[in-house]
Amino acid sequence: MDMDREELLAQYAAGRRDFPNLDLQEGNLSQADLTGINLSGSNLSLTNLTGANLAGADLSHAQLNVARLSGAHLLQANLQGANLKVANLARANLRKANLMQANLVGTEMIRCDLSEADLRLVDLSGADLREAQLQQANLTGAMLKDADLRRAVLTIATLTHATLTGANLVEAVLIGADLRYTELKQVNFYQANLNGANLTGANLRWVNLQQANLAWSDLSDAKLSGADLSEANLSHANVLRTSLIQADLTGANLMMTDWNGADLRGSVLTGAKLYATCRYGLKVEGIACEWVDLSPQGDRSQVRPLDQDELPIFFSQTVPTVQIVVDTHLSTSAHVALATAYHRIAQRWPELGQSPNLTLNRRRTCLSFPVSSDDQLFIVAYLAILPFRDAPATHRNLARLLQSVQSQRVDQLSVRALSRIQALHTHLSHLADQVVNFQPFSHLPRALFFQAPTQTMLTNISQQRLTLHQHFLFGKRLADASLLKTLKSNTRLQVPPPPLPLGQQALNFMKTMQLTGNESLQS
Repeated sequence: MDMDREELLAQYAAGRRDFPNLDLQEGNLSQADLTGINLSGSNLSLTNLTGANLAGADLSHAQLNVARLSGAHLLQANLQGANLKVANLARANLRKANLMQANLVGTEMIRCDLSEADLRLVDLSGADLREAQLQQANLTGAMLKDADLRRAVLTIATLTHATLTGANLVEAVLIGADLRYTELKQVNFYQANLNGANLTGANLRWVNLQQANLAWSDLSDAKLSGADLSEANLSHANVLRTSLIQADLTGANLMMTDWNGADLRGSVLTGAKLYATCRYGLKVEGIACEWVDLSPQGDRSQVRPLDQDELPIFFSQTVPTVQIVVDTHLSTSAHVALATAYHRIAQRWPELGQSPNLTLNRRRTCLSFPVSSDDQLFIVAYLAILPFRDAPATHRNLARLLQSVQSQRVDQLSVRALSRIQALHTHLSHLADQVVNFQPFSHLPRALFFQAPTQTMLTNISQQRLTLHQHFLFGKRLADASLLKTLKSNTRLQVPPPPLPLGQQALNFMKTMQLTGNESLQS
C-alpha cells in the first residue's frame, strides 16, 4: 500500500496505529513522532527516519536497508527479522529493542544504545559498532564477523555461541560477559577489559589479547593456541585444561592463576609474574622462559633467572598437601564428629580452608588437605590434627623441626629463608597460645577413631615429602592384641616421640619449600 508522509501523519494523528505492509520507500519521516506505530512488513528502504520517535513501534520483518535512522528513538521497538542492511543507526536508541534474527550487515551503529536489546541470531557482519552500548544485551548465536566494536561496552552481555571471527574489540569493555563456546578466532582484544568474563570452551586461536584485563575470568577448556597474551592480566583466572600452545605470555600477570592441566607447549613465558601460582599439571615441552617475576607486587623485586635445563623442573610441581592417616576405619558417628570438629576449627581459624578429601578402607582413613602454597602447610597441619589424641606430639615435632632448622646447617639456607622460617615459628607460637583455650570438642578423645594412632605427612610444591609425626603404634596390627588394647586405652600413657634431628630428608624438604612468593629456600 502506497502512502506519502502527510497522509501517514494525518491518519496517525487521528488515532490510527496499524499500517502493516506499507510502501514508504525513499520517503521522509525525519523527526516524526510515530510512537507505538505498527509498520510490520513495510518497505522503508532508503527512507529518512533521522531523529524519528519509534519507541515501542512494530517494525518486524520490515525492509529498512540503507534507511537513515541516526539519532532515532527505538526504545523497546520490535525489529525482529527486519532487514537493516547498510542502514545508518548512529547514536540511535535501541535500548531493550527486539532485533532477533535481524539483518544488520554493514550497518553503521556508532555510539548506538543497544543495552538489554535482544540480538539473538542477528547478523552484524562488518557492522560499525564503535563505542556502542551493549550492556546486558543478548547476542546468543549472533554473527559479528569482522564487526568493529572498538571501545564498545558489553558489560554482562551474553555472547554464547556467537561468531566474532576477525572482529575488532580494541579497548572494549566486556566485564562479566558470557562468551562460552564463542568463536573468537583472530579477534583483536588489545587492552580490552574482560574482567570476570566467562570464556569457557571459547575458540581464541591467534587472538590479540595484548595488555588485556582477564583477571578473575574463566578460560577453562578454551583454545588460545598462538594467542598474544603479552602483558595481559590473568591474575586469579581459571585456566584449567586451557590450550596455550605457542601462545605469547611475555610479561603476563599470572599471579594466583589456576592453570592445572594447561597446555603451554611452545609458548613464551619470559618475564611472566608467577607469585603464588602453583606450577603443577602443566605441559611445558619446548617453552621459552629466560626469567620470571616472583615478587608479591609483580614489581620485579624478586626475579628468578631460568636456563633451559631448569625449565622442566621449575614448571613441574605438585599440589602442596597435608595428609593425616588414621590407623582405623571411619565409622558413621566418627564421620559426623569429624565434620563438626573441622567446622568449628574453620570458624575460629579460616586458614584451615576447605574440608579434607577422604580415602577410606577397612583398616585406615586418609584425610588429605590440599593447600594453595607451601606457606600454609605447617599452619594447616597444626590445625588439622587438633581433634586427635596425637595433636600434642605432632605439635611438638613441628616446633622442634622449625627450631632445628634455625639452629643447624644455616649455611645451606638463605638469610631470607631463615627469616621466613622464624616468622612462621612465631606465628605457630601465637597459634599454640590460642589453641590452649579452644576446646569445643573435648568429647572427641573418648571415641576410638580420635585416639587411634596417626601419621602426619607433608608434601610441598616441589614434590618433597616429610613425615612430621608417626605414632609408635601406627601399623602395629600383628602385635599382642591385649598389649595393644592396654596401650590404646591408657589415656595417661605418654610415650616420648623419637628424636627428630634435622636429617637430610627434612633439610631437603625445607630447602625446596617456596614460602611467600614462590621463592625457594635455597641460597
